[in-house]
Amino acid sequence: MTSSLRIGFGEDSHRLEPGGPLWLGGVEVPHDRRLVGHSDADVLLHAVTDALLGAAALPDIGRLFPNTDATNRGRDSAEMLAAAAAKVTEGGWRVANLDCVVHAEQPKLAEYVDTMRQRIADCLHIDPGQIGLKAKTGEGVGPVGRCEVIEARCVALLESTDQPLAPG
Repeated sequence: MTSSLRIGFGEDSHRLEPGGPLWLGGVEVPHDRRLVGHSDADVLLHAVTDALLGAAALPDIGRLFPNTDATNRGRDSAEMLAAAAAKVTEGGWRVANLDCVVHAEQPKLAEYVDTMRQRIADCLHIDPGQIGLKAKTGEGVGPVGRCEVIEARCVALLESTDQPLAPG
């Protein structure tokens, strides 16, 4: 028997370097540093993408959007998330909810959380109320605490599109 629910987990980290812009959750966050990566290095969108792909048993973000492909150089991670979400939908799944955490010592992210939730919701064509997002610091400990990296994690719950939508 196959379940009508699937859970996926995604995580990502990128190192920081001087300069900008800093992209998190599809939002440009004012900061004197930026994340380093082949794309725009948006760790939150990468974690969400991998959580969705994992829940749907699809290839991960690195296989769908390899850093060896020049077309992915500097690519907007929101585009990758939307493309991955389309594959999830084609596979017969819809997003029930996401729960995400960003670990960053700096900048402080509280004032950007709602904007990030809305941006992710727009990419996925869901309500922002289906997205939990927390921002945590490293309390001065480890690579996050030393402002060397920003990390993100996401758990995604998918439900089969063969099931009726819950009221609400």
